[in-house]
Order: sequence, then structure tokens, then C-alpha cells
Amino acid sequence: MWAYNETFYQIYPIGFCGAPAHNDGVTAHRILKIAEWAEYLEHLGIGSIILNPVFESDNHGYDTRDFRKIDCRLGTNDDFRTVCKKLHEHNVKIMLDGVFNHVGRGFWAFQDVQEKKWDSAYKDWFHINFDGNSGYNDGFWYEGWEGHYELVKLNLQNPAVVDYLLDCIKMWIDEFDIDGLRLDVAYSLDHNFMRRLRSFCEEIKPGFALIGEVLFGDYNLIVNDEMLHSCTNYECYKGIYSSFNSMNLFEIAHSLNRQYGPEQWCIYRGKHLMTFVDNHDVSRLATILTNKNHIPLAYGFLFGMPGIPCIYYGSEWGEEGAKAPDNDYALRPCFEAPKPNALTDFIRELIAVRRESNALCSGSYRNVVITNHQLIFERRTDNERILVAVNAGDYEFTAGSHELQGCFSQMLTGQKAETDSVSADPENDQNTVTLQGEMTLPPFSVQYLKQI
Repeated sequence: MWAYNETFYQIYPIGFCGAPAHNDGVTAHRILKIAEWAEYLEHLGIGSIILNPVFESDNHGYDTRDFRKIDCRLGTNDDFRTVCKKLHEHNVKIMLDGVFNHVGRGFWAFQDVQEKKWDSAYKDWFHINFDGNSGYNDGFWYEGWEGHYELVKLNLQNPAVVDYLLDCIKMWIDEFDIDGLRLDVAYSLDHNFMRRLRSFCEEIKPGFALIGEVLFGDYNLIVNDEMLHSCTNYECYKGIYSSFNSMNLFEIAHSLNRQYGPEQWCIYRGKHLMTFVDNHDVSRLATILTNKNHIPLAYGFLFGMPGIPCIYYGSEWGEEGAKAPDNDYALRPCFEAPKPNALTDFIRELIAVRRESNALCSGSYRNVVITNHQLIFERRTDNERILVAVNAGDYEFTAGSHELQGCFSQMLTGQKAETDSVSADPENDQNTVTLQGEMTLPPFSVQYLKQI
């Protein structure tokens, strides 16, 4: 699967393009702005973007009105065709946000039920009880998603609903050549629907990627050979920032070993979960970390640990944004243009290093040295061994372990490991070091060492 070796870039188009928060019915060609970033994304090394909802909706995109139409606030289907062509020309694939668990009250089939009640041909597309009433006084009760009645839950056990959704997906593949779907609230989706979706998409476009949003539970239930290729790894998302804020790297080390470690009981070995340090639903990394020196170290973890890294737009240059109790507007801003800086350059290097390393993309995981403030772990395949070393402390630290042995090359520029023995390389390569049981980590540092 191509997605396993790539880095994703998440954009929330309604915010990114500066569209109104509520659908004003006015067509504006804002989505073309994404095409203007294609060259920047290619230079950064992005393999695919994830576009959060772009379909016609009532407000925030997750309350869909029409699965076949780009939201008028963003533009037209022809505009989006231009965007897809430009991104593909710059070697960036496109993943759309598939919101298939629920629709908005403005969805055409639900409006038909509002008008015709029992006589609507679409009354079984939803979970409706005509003996009750809704808070909107529709004259019938319906199930909303997790109590949000502006989000009308679809009946995914109805074959007509499934056929309709699959036909819409086929349109986006056939006409726009999209490369995958992010499945909103995948933990709520009917499992048979996801099985049908997997086989359907694979048949019409082999390699079509399916990545689910999952907040909790056993990811194996939906990430398997019959359903999804991947899902969001919220356990390690929390583990990364929490470990730095509490200065307790045992937390993330525990999560990573629990998921990917060498023991037989480790639960996600061989899986490729989507990893991230922030997204459109949570406060940005630069806001949530109490020590800003830890920002590049968090990205060092992200690209060194197992999984598929995903960057949220703007965070690659350290943009801040706090989640509010009643809205997410601060998390979803409009930027006139990219604002790359030293952090962006570092992330670009991490992307390039990971892409060329089979061990970082698919290798096994094993903890080597763990303290409250330092963590060294190993990624390994039959042909490649890499040590990832992070020092969250503001002081130099010398790690000792019998596993810190051998000749290594530095994979990241500007990060030099201090050891008790420098390699006797004939070229006296400054990027080559020999470990003899010890490794000294500079303050606030991350290093990737590849064994030679």
C-alpha cells in the first residue's frame, strides 16, 4: 500500500480557503487556493493531502447536503478538477473526507422525508419513528449522531443507502481520480458497510486507501484485510504531548511497546496506523506543549515511530491554535501563503529520511533506553537498523546500554552524536560515529542513527 511510505498533509478547506462558517449559497472559487500550494507541498515531500469535508453542506462540512457536489463556498466541481490535476502533476495524491455515518438536515433525501413523511421513498434511509417528534418539530423522531440532531444518522444497513454512497464514491474516482478516503467517525460505521466499501474501491481503483477516524477501542476491529488500511492513533497522539508536558517519556515508550513491541502480546504489530501531533479537532502542538523546545522533538518522535505521519496545515511552521469549548474556528484558520521556517526545514528532512528508509516505514519497534527525560528506541528490518534517540532535558545526558554498539551514520544534518570513539573512516566522515556502549545526547535533541 503506497500510503504506508508517505507523509500526509491535512487541510480543512472551509477554514483554509477563508469560506464563511455557514453556507451562504454564494458560489466562490476559493478551493483553487489549494492548487497554489501544490509546489510547496511537493517541496515539503508530501505524498498525499487529506481534505476534510468538501461536499455541499449546511455549515462545517460534516452536515452534508449533497455528496456529488463541491460546497458552493469552495467553488465548483470543475474548480476541484483543476485542483486535483495540479496536485497530481506535483506528485501529491488526494484523499477526501467521507462522512458516511450521518448527513445534515439539508440533505436532499431527508428533506423529502420532511415534506412527504410516510409517503417518502427515502424514509428508510434514516432511523425514523413517526410516533414521536424531533426538537425541530418535524412531526417525527429521528436518530442523530451521538445526540447531535443537526447530524441525521444514515441507515447503513439499508442496501439503497449503501448503493447510493458507493455510486457517489465511484463518481469522485472516475471523474477526479481521487486516491483514497478518510472515513469520519469510523468507529460508528457499520462493519458490513466498510467491508463492502473496501472490496468496491479496490475493484475500481487498486490501491485506493481507506483510513478511519477512531478515537478509542481496539483498532484491529476495523483495520484489517477486509476493512480499512489504517486508522488514527489517538493513543500515541496523547502519549507524545503528555510525555513531554509531564517530562515522563515512559508514557509514550509504554504505548509504543504495547502497540508495536517485540513481545507476542503486542497488539498492532504489522499495522500502519495514522500518527499525528495535532489535527482539526484538537489544540495545535505549539499551543499544547508547555516547553516550545519540545516542538521539533515531537516531530522527531512522529517520524521515527511506527505509523503513517500526518501533518496539520500550518503546524509545520509552529502555528498556534487553542480549541475553544464551543467551536473549532481557531484551529482552522486561513493563511495567505505558506510561512516556512527552520522547523519546516527540519520536518522536510524528517520526511525525506523516512521515505527512503524501510526500517522507519515498516520496521519492528523495540525500546533500548528509557528514562523520564530520554528515550532511545530501535526500528529494524532484516537489512536495516536505526536508533532514534530523544533527549527532552535541558542538559546533556550520556545513555548507557550494551545494545549501543556498532558503527553508525547520522541521518539528520546538524545532529551529531557524542561518543567515546570516533570511526576510523578513511574519509574521516564527520557523520559517522562508533558506539561502544554509550551515547551522549545534547540538550533538547533528536537523532536518527543508521547502523553501517
